[in-house]
Amino acid sequence: MYKIGVIGGMNSVAGFRAVGLNVFPCEESAEADKILQNLAKEEYAIVYITENLAVEVQDTIDKYKDAVLPAIIAIPDRNGSTGRGMDNVRKAVERAVGADILFGGDK
Repeated sequence: MYKIGVIGGMNSVAGFRAVGLNVFPCEESAEADKILQNLAKEEYAIVYITENLAVEVQDTIDKYKDAVLPAIIAIPDRNGSTGRGMDNVRKAVERAVGADILFGGDK
């Protein structure tokens, strides 16, 4: 059975545990990178990672962007969104359909 994981600072991800997701609290990019690689090897279908850590481990995320699993999705942390997560969704949709059908080129 596939699982869903969340990587980020404890204050940003603790609430996800309440809805049954596996939470991996961390603050350092090296630790986040290691966790992300481990989750990709296990049966994780979706990995949410806070935007600030996603920026720091972008090389690792790029390794999995064309893989079927896991889907790695950047989410805002407790301080709010940087817009990075939405940019990644827009780029993924554009890669899949060949055009920016979500925003028509507007951000």
